[in-house]
Amino acid sequence: MSCQSIGKEVKNVLISTKTLGFRHDSIESGIAAIRTLGEQHGFKVFHSEDASVINIRKLENYHVVIFLNTSGDILDNEQQEHFKRYIQTGGGWVGIHSATDTEYEWPWYGQLAGAFFNGHPRIQNADLIVTNKSHPTTKNLPDLWSRKDEWYNFRYLNPQINILINLDESSYEGGTNGENHPISWYHSYEGGRAFYTALGHTKESYSEKLFLGHLLAGISWCMSDD
Repeated sequence: MSCQSIGKEVKNVLISTKTLGFRHDSIESGIAAIRTLGEQHGFKVFHSEDASVINIRKLENYHVVIFLNTSGDILDNEQQEHFKRYIQTGGGWVGIHSATDTEYEWPWYGQLAGAFFNGHPRIQNADLIVTNKSHPTTKNLPDLWSRKDEWYNFRYLNPQINILINLDESSYEGGTNGENHPISWYHSYEGGRAFYTALGHTKESYSEKLFLGHLLAGISWCMSDD
């Protein structure tokens, strides 16, 4: 999917990688991969680790904000209100991997993100079951997608999310969510759009064609008015 399919206007994307908890060594690989997607598909990519960019006047310049492997309590109370207003006025949010390991004390964010992280087993292969093939983020994925990553368990799941991919806990060791173990989802939320994928722990993820297609479609869906 390219931005030509969602309008002629050039879209701007902001990547935030601020961390106050664990910091992934795949962050730089993720930034580079998203920049390349932007070059290939006609949207501009900006990056910041400064939370002061989460200001409504600055956010008006961006169609999507991506939390790429963020962690911890990265926004103060004022920044939280600015981000909330951004979503409520039609902004888009994409969360990658540890975006759910972020802002635990902010319930509104938990609703937006769709879940909060609750630990993980060792990195290993697992089977992903695509449950919704009609969404652009999954239409090019195999029904059963086997890959290696760090598989998150969740302590909270927003019941309003639209699940795209479930994790088959029988295919690996360490799952705690049971048969209902979503690993990617989307939803409309308070006027904006949100897409989350728990994939993307490893550096290798950001050179993986299927993962990058999944991510690109999520970014594009959050930009779209359709």
